Amino acid sequence: MGYDDMVEKTLAALWAASDSGRMPVVCDNSSCSEGLVVAAEKAAEKHPEFHPLRIVDAVDFAAEHVLPHIDITDRLETLAVHPTCSSTRAGSNANLNKLARSVAASVIVPDAWGCCAFADDRGMLHPELTASATAAESTEIEHATFDAYVSCNRTCEIGITRATGHPYQHILKVLDRLTAPAIDDSSTPG
Repeated sequence: MGYDDMVEKTLAALWAASDSGRMPVVCDNSSCSEGLVVAAEKAAEKHPEFHPLRIVDAVDFAAEHVLPHIDITDRLETLAVHPTCSSTRAGSNANLNKLARSVAASVIVPDAWGCCAFADDRGMLHPELTASATAAESTEIEHATFDAYVSCNRTCEIGITRATGHPYQHILKVLDRLTAPAIDDSSTPG
């Protein structure tokens, strides 16, 4: 009942913020994007007024609507990518890889990648679950060095960072860093 109440409140707020579904709702965390899509689909049966609320993951939005309009000012040599359960179920991995290939000459998705078992806060409470779930992936990349390590979900990034010892971050942070103009501090007093 609490879940249903929060879904209705959230979708009503998103419906209003999206100008009654005219604009897409872009979400920057793959598990949240997936959760909102599922919630919207279920709620549409009970509340058809929320149709056609469009939830779009930021990875998909960036690949389709941002990437064609930007110049990558710098490229990395190597990039390790950790897809997520949610990006896999949502079909976003192709766009995750598209963004990765736009910023790096060599993109590696470990063969042994899989669920990091972080599961919202479960990985914080039981880090041994994540360590066990990511052991094969960690072994696969432990002796390699990459210019950056990316994913598309903050809790997964925390889990895989802990498991591998490498600093995983959202692919959009790397994309932003490689497209943002440099700030000239020489004209700033102080």
